[in-house]
Amino acid sequence: MKYSLQKMSEEKVFKDPVHRYVHVNDRVIWDLIDTKEFQRLRRIKQLGTTYLTFHGAEHSRFNHSLGVYEIVRRIVDGVFDGREKWNPKDRLLSLCAALLHDLGHGPFSHSFEKVFEMDHEVFTRQIILGDTEVNKVLRRVNETFPKEVAEVIAKTHANKLVVSLISSQLDADRMDYLLRDAYFTGVSYGQFDMERILRVVRPTEEQAVFKQSGMHAVEDYIMSRYQMYWQVYFHPVTRSAEVILTKILHRAKELYKENYQFQHEPYHFNSLFTHTVTLRDYLKLDDAVMLYYFQQWEEEEDLILSDLCRRFNNRDLFQYVEFTPSNQEMKKLLKLTQLFAKAGMDPEYYLVLDSSSDLPYDFYRPGEEEERVPIYLLSKKEELKELSRESDIVDAISGKRRTDHKLYFPADMLNDMSVHGREKEEIKRMLEWE
Repeated sequence: MKYSLQKMSEEKVFKDPVHRYVHVNDRVIWDLIDTKEFQRLRRIKQLGTTYLTFHGAEHSRFNHSLGVYEIVRRIVDGVFDGREKWNPKDRLLSLCAALLHDLGHGPFSHSFEKVFEMDHEVFTRQIILGDTEVNKVLRRVNETFPKEVAEVIAKTHANKLVVSLISSQLDADRMDYLLRDAYFTGVSYGQFDMERILRVVRPTEEQAVFKQSGMHAVEDYIMSRYQMYWQVYFHPVTRSAEVILTKILHRAKELYKENYQFQHEPYHFNSLFTHTVTLRDYLKLDDAVMLYYFQQWEEEEDLILSDLCRRFNNRDLFQYVEFTPSNQEMKKLLKLTQLFAKAGMDPEYYLVLDSSSDLPYDFYRPGEEEERVPIYLLSKKEELKELSRESDIVDAISGKRRTDHKLYFPADMLNDMSVHGREKEEIKRMLEWE
């Protein structure tokens, strides 16, 4: 029997708070889960710094990856099986791509990638295609199978239907993280009727579509996603923690460039600082490693690095004020920058403009950057209709990008300043901070 068709002698299950059970019947899936590269995802939080705002948000990318796999398994084994547009030969490809789609994420992914100019998707492909346990398992299916899985995740595979299951405006990835993140943060915003959506999803040659009778469940999903972004993912306290985390990494990187003698040598960061990261280096990084260095760096002689690490470790975060980047406000920011410098607070690290932006749903804009394939509804006459043309609710938010700007600063330092009284009062007046 080919490895690709080999079933487990007995079904394995993972107990899951969102899907109740994650079912594994395929030997290749079970073996992939057991690889060290996939097990590493247990040590990386799904929501980065969000646990500092919502204390229950301690779940990992391991949890989420299993959840995405389970949703795709339910679709291909339950809904798509036996339907005209679905080729059962694509089943294992879909399941493996779903399971491995987040394999290359690093610790505190988005801040980490921004500072060190990296892309987790590049590392996902390297893990799948490189000299890894994951690659060895995938090659037991056939020699070209790792390449196919990598192409699905990279959205370059010729089979657009399989790609859409993992990456589209309504995919298994988004469905799982909305429900999972809502569960662990304890909010109700991310709840939607996934059972109904799975009942009405249908295969076409180009993508997964949804029966028109299920439109209201799709609307509910779109609005849940919108609310989760602004109430959870872009929560200003979470963003404050993200700002401090980013500045810690910036400061450490800057000190390394200046040949600063760290009391505790940052061995895990050296290849990051020099842009010579190998896959082996990268796979050694996880949240625990990062937090270990943050604890050590609290003892550094550099006051900025020490202070920022103390703040992050003890949740002594920056305060914020609303900010509108108009010409007048930007002039005020320039003046504030000068005042912070005069007051002895380096504005590079202690006065930070942060912007959050989201586009909850978009219709087809061919050729544009980040071009998005729209969600289609399937009518009783087997006609495809773009969602925003049928739904007044979705039409109201389609193509409308919402952006939020905030200015972050350490209020405690302003309150404690004694020597620079004049600057302190002027800063507080300009920030309208009491």
